[in-house]
Amino acid sequence: MKRIIECVPNFSEGRDKVKIDSIVGAIEAAGGVKILDVDPGEATNRTVVTFTGEPEAVCEAAFQGVRKAAEVIDMRSHHGAHPRSGACDVLPLIPVAGITLEECAELSRALARRIYEELGIPCCCYEAAAYTPERKNLAVCRAGEYEGLPERMADPVRKPDFGPGVFNDTVARCGMSNVGARNFLIAVNFNLNTTSVRRAMAVAFDVREKGRKAREGGSLTGKVLKDENGKDIWIPGTLKGCKAIGWYIDEYGIAQVSMNITDTTVTPLHVAFEEVCRAAAARGLRVTGTEIVGLVPEKTLVDAGKHFLAKQQRSLGISKDEIIRMAVKSMSLDDLKPFNPREKVIEYLMEDEEELAAKERLVRMTARGFARETASESAAPGGGSVSAYMGSLGAALATMVANLSAHKRGWDDRWKEFSDVAEKGQEVMETLLALVDEDTAAFNRIMDVFSMPKGTEEEKAARAAALESATLYAAQVPLKTMEASLKALPLALEMARSGNPASASDAGVAALAATAALRGAELNVRINAASLKDKSTAAPLLERASSIVSEAKALEAEILETVNRNITL
Repeated sequence: MKRIIECVPNFSEGRDKVKIDSIVGAIEAAGGVKILDVDPGEATNRTVVTFTGEPEAVCEAAFQGVRKAAEVIDMRSHHGAHPRSGACDVLPLIPVAGITLEECAELSRALARRIYEELGIPCCCYEAAAYTPERKNLAVCRAGEYEGLPERMADPVRKPDFGPGVFNDTVARCGMSNVGARNFLIAVNFNLNTTSVRRAMAVAFDVREKGRKAREGGSLTGKVLKDENGKDIWIPGTLKGCKAIGWYIDEYGIAQVSMNITDTTVTPLHVAFEEVCRAAAARGLRVTGTEIVGLVPEKTLVDAGKHFLAKQQRSLGISKDEIIRMAVKSMSLDDLKPFNPREKVIEYLMEDEEELAAKERLVRMTARGFARETASESAAPGGGSVSAYMGSLGAALATMVANLSAHKRGWDDRWKEFSDVAEKGQEVMETLLALVDEDTAAFNRIMDVFSMPKGTEEEKAARAAALESATLYAAQVPLKTMEASLKALPLALEMARSGNPASASDAGVAALAATAALRGAELNVRINAASLKDKSTAAPLLERASSIVSEAKALEAEILETVNRNITL
């Protein structure tokens, strides 16, 4: 697996486009990284840049971004609503694939050392990269902000992990950077129907994990209560893994609860949204919308969409795009500006569009286009791709019946039963759609073998081995189509038995399409298995294919018997 990390540096400039572009340009010019998002904020005077790549490339790009920020940003004249301590204020490395959080922590420490040694900018290491337990908390590292650096630089306890020990000209201009490693964090602002920062702060204190200091009489202004050791007593908030403050955004003319969700497994975005709504309402306020800063994982929005659908007792077995649209509307993610998932979801931005278009060439065609492509003189797409497409339509029909049944008047108490079927159907349908193009790719792999050289004995051997491997793959792909199409049949049976009676014929067509798909795929398994030199490899494929056909015939007969019984006059 390729090692991929994400870097989300926050630069203390959100208003000067020329400066922002120069920083982003320096990151991109380092090479080997993909810029996913640039999110400037005028009121905060801060820009969040998100980019990904392999570890070495990301670290180099991050360093070049810090270097450029040091050239164009002078912290002596910086003002903004967001806490900050440096031109590059925070610089986290985040594991995405093939790398651990601990490895990212080591990379962060090395990057912090390099930033100080080559640029003279002091650095604190935070979260997983922290050298001391208290510095795991970014707020501790940034305490006092830029204005507190003169005193901090000379303090042996609070001094940066890498720094000169004095407040020199470089520190005065560039401030201090906080370099760390963490898991994925969601930065989100909840818009309130108030201009009061004090009220927004009160809501933030209600919900953030740290909570607020306990005061006499439970008031917000009374004397702070102490424990037996003389330390402040804290009342924890309601949301684990969340940090929050309240502020006023002049750009929008509203106050917000600004939150970092540091552990989405404990507190998903939709849970935070609903709890902030509750806490705001308890103080006479209303959350009017949600603003996501930077990017979010696809799962965050899918989980949110499913949560709100379930609250409405609506089927969850709909397309991913529809589920995400439900999340956008439910949390008013488009309250302040349009919300385009293609620009905010990290997985979508990491996709290589050209590579994806080539991989999904057939399924991106219209029905007419696919039919005409199949009817052309080329050998592919052929029966294997057509079988996978038929199977996807069978699964789609079973899903449709489930969704219609979930919404049938008088069956409201059964919505979950049908929603579960629809979710399974969506999964089977997507699997089969992917196999439409994979089957053609398998055929092309065999064709590629014939262009290999075959002059020497070594070349002949390599060609024979490649042909055997490609032929095996060409037999395995239609077997996957058979397996997936078989999964559609129990769903069709369940809908024939208990689904909306008005859609009984659709359940029957679903069964016929799925059965035709796997019968057609079986022919492709057999013709490719017959070409294998190693018959011991071919035998298990043929046995499994035969078993699937037998099982499918029995299910198809039962489904059609049920359907015919339901539609007989």
